[in-house]
Amino acid sequence: MAIDEDKIDESVLALLYLTLHDGSRAWKSFDWDAMNRLHEKGLIGNPVGKAKSVVFTEEGLKESERLFRELFSA
Repeated sequence: MAIDEDKIDESVLALLYLTLHDGSRAWKSFDWDAMNRLHEKGLIGNPVGKAKSVVFTEEGLKESERLFRELFSA
């Protein structure tokens, strides 16, 4: 089965918005490969480290909210 990693990344980014706190932080309890790809795309800060959350970039926060609304709002 072929997997579309871009769709996975979009879904993870949207779900990160669900855990948004402190303005631009989100809990990083998702697949490490997806988190690393989001970092490489410039949407989140580096997910590697002891912190339990990750910081959105300005672009990442906007895109996360857009995807959350697109994928999960009624």
